[in-house]
Amino acid sequence: MRLPPLSGFRSGQAEMVGVSAAINGVRDFARRVARGDAKVLITGESGVGKEIVARYIHEHSTRASRAFVPVNCAGLSETLLESELFGHVRGSFTGAYRDKVGRLELAHRGTVLLDELGEMSLRMQAMLLRFLENGEIQPVGGDGVSATIDTRVIAATNRNLQELVGSGAFREDLLYRIKVVHLHVVPLRERREDIRPLVAHLIARLGRTVRFTDDALRALEAYHWPGNVRELQNVIEQASWLGENDELGMAELPPGVRDYAAKSATAEPSVTLIDELYDSLSSGKILFWESVYQQFIRRDLTRNDLRELVRRGLSSTNGNYRALLPLFGVPTGDYKRFLNFLAAHDCTLDYRGFRGTSQPTRRSIAH
Repeated sequence: MRLPPLSGFRSGQAEMVGVSAAINGVRDFARRVARGDAKVLITGESGVGKEIVARYIHEHSTRASRAFVPVNCAGLSETLLESELFGHVRGSFTGAYRDKVGRLELAHRGTVLLDELGEMSLRMQAMLLRFLENGEIQPVGGDGVSATIDTRVIAATNRNLQELVGSGAFREDLLYRIKVVHLHVVPLRERREDIRPLVAHLIARLGRTVRFTDDALRALEAYHWPGNVRELQNVIEQASWLGENDELGMAELPPGVRDYAAKSATAEPSVTLIDELYDSLSSGKILFWESVYQQFIRRDLTRNDLRELVRRGLSSTNGNYRALLPLFGVPTGDYKRFLNFLAAHDCTLDYRGFRGTSQPTRRSIAH
């Protein structure tokens, strides 16, 4: 049995599940964007839920009662994509046995999602640009304009369109036309506090009464999720249906998830590396989000490395987490985000053990 997509075709189906600051920000921004008709560009890695965001915008807009029509620009050849978007007349090419209305026209007074926009050919980009400028539809094989329509266009891509512009693979004028509003969805590994809510949501959609053990949930939180939410959905579905009882543990998780969690838990912090990082942080040479956070997300730093940095910082601040902000170069307004990040990765240490200390030591923490 396969799970349906996290958002369906009917109104009211799109849900952006999560509690992280990142997903809350996207949700709030999407709701504001939904009030108007501005064109939207949604970026993010494959599997992060870009289509869910697009559906969310549509379902909270005045167009919600009309059609939401997704088009995968990467899954069709140039000729077929032109026909899918603009339609065709009978006899315009081999296999055109009848007139066909294009997806853009089907979404009249509704919304069309152009997924994987970065894969569109330059010729198709020019045709799309012309449509965005005047709303006119000219079907393949037609003699002229067949209709002028009112369709909101949302585009999504996992490519860096600015880099494609620089290489000549994407039109700069189209980028400016489609990127009136830009929404970026961060990968799941950067919002691990969303994993438990997502797991609960996915299990509920399956209609099962299963639950994961704490060890299994920690393993899911530790994993780096290269396939993002889509990969998590597959893992939850597989474990839910293959488990022999209602409690799912480490044995029900894929080997890759188990092995990654074991490696992350046993990796020893590099004292020399931590020395350099802590000295650079405390001296202001580097900033936490721009350096430490990015290294951790790239898996250049382990969970124990991060714990050791926090331990040294708390030793210096007498256990005061708020005082870590200036020490690590974290903006004051990011206090909650900072604590959520540490908690999501099990790197929150008990402040009471640091009261009365004044200098960080250079000894690795015990596991």
